[in-house]
Formats: sequence, structure tokens, C-alpha cells
Amino acid sequence: MILERAAVGPFFKNGYVVGCERTREAVFIDPGDEVDQLLAFIAAEQLSVKHILLTHAHVDHVSGVAPAKRALGAPIYLHKDDQFLYDRTVQTGQMFGLTVEQPPPVDRYYEGEGPILFGDYEVRIKHTPGHCPGGVCLALSKKGHAGPPDLFVGDTLFAGSIGRTDLPGGNYEILLEAITRALFAFPEDSVVYSGHGPETTIGREKASNPFVLEYLVRR
Repeated sequence: MILERAAVGPFFKNGYVVGCERTREAVFIDPGDEVDQLLAFIAAEQLSVKHILLTHAHVDHVSGVAPAKRALGAPIYLHKDDQFLYDRTVQTGQMFGLTVEQPPPVDRYYEGEGPILFGDYEVRIKHTPGHCPGGVCLALSKKGHAGPPDLFVGDTLFAGSIGRTDLPGGNYEILLEAITRALFAFPEDSVVYSGHGPETTIGREKASNPFVLEYLVRR
């Protein structure tokens, strides 16, 4: 698997390109302010991006969608419950004192679990609301491979923390329910690639994430 991550200020949000080493087909996950760096990587590696996959529609995760779409022409995927956030990208950017280009229309809403295919890989979709209504986890694995999938979780789960729930559509209890029900159903050695910060694993977060442990005790 080809994997590249980049993050720049002001949000230092992780954007990801994941590619098939055999076919050079790829997906672009959450194009944000780091879009130029990842587009340069795509060109240097001669990748053919088949899908632009959004884990959710907060402004830091979609601020690079417009240039990514212009450069790549790939369809944009989003969960329909985050359309209201996607529509307000420009206004949300202004709240942070930023000029953000409105992303182009969504091409496809996630339907069920997929799969979405590229090269020898597939992406399965898990709806994980709580940080926002349309948050999803992208579970990426090689077709026919029995190993644990890699999880691209947006801002649902971080190493030692969880996504904030004080923004429109956020809900703390729903978020913890999504983490423990949907994400913790994956193998403990599944690597978790978050929207901010370093990667972690499902097993590590099960054992030590203080927000999760508090929720499980209380539940």
C-alpha cells in the first residue's frame, strides 16, 4: 500500500493519499489546506485518483476539495447528513478569519457500507456520528486479504482523545456510542489514522483512552 499524509497550519489537519502499489490507482481522503503537497505527491508517484473521500464536512477537512476536484476530476463522496456543513464552508471559514473556496457539489453520497474500489483495495464505510451528524470511518483493506483493515476515522477518535462535540450537530453520548459500537468492533491491531495527530490502534484506545474508559464505566 502507498500511503502519504500531510498537515499544515492553521488547523494541522491530516490529509491522506492511499494508493495501490500494483495499479497506481488511489483515493484522496479529506483534502484540506495541505492539498498542494498531496497533489504534488500524486503527480510525482504517477497515481490515478479514482475517488475523493470525505470523512465529514468540517471546514478543515474540505478546504482543499475544490482544487483537488479541478486537478483530478474524481467524484466527491460525503455522508448526506453533513450536507448542511458542506454548504456552509465559506461562511464557516469566515468565522475563523479565513478565505475558503466553496467546494463543488457532492457527486455521490455514501450508501450502506460499500465497497468503494480502487486497484487491489476496497473501502468499507461505517457511519460514526457524534463529532458531526455525517461522520464516517473509512475501513481500507486489500481485497481478499484476511488482515485487519486500516481505519481513516476523521475527527471521531484520536490517540488518547476523541473529537469535539460542541460544534453544530455534535453530541458527546452519540460520539462515544459510535466509537464503542462501530470502531471497537474492528480488530485491536487495526491502525487508526485520525484527522489530527499521530496514528494509534484500536487496541491501544480500548485500553487507555480516558474518554472511552469513563464512558464504559458509566454505561
